[in-house]
Amino acid sequence: MLIEEGNKFQISQNAKGFFNSAETMTVKSNNGVTIQFILGDSKGHGSMPVEHMQYLLKKSNLTVIPHKRSLLNHEINEEQIG
Repeated sequence: MLIEEGNKFQISQNAKGFFNSAETMTVKSNNGVTIQFILGDSKGHGSMPVEHMQYLLKKSNLTVIPHKRSLLNHEINEEQIG
């Protein structure tokens, strides 16, 4: 999965303790080595290696929250197909 600036993630119950009990995290930047992020509800910010972020995604500690724009594009594409 491509981790890009602006991607938003839901933090699982198991992992919330590591993220100041925040519900969500948004990627602020990715330089290819380190991910910088902002926690939801103004609970802070931080950084981690890209490999660790990929590990958290693999273990389902983080799940992607799709952008509303991508959902709209998907609906438009289905209408054009049908």
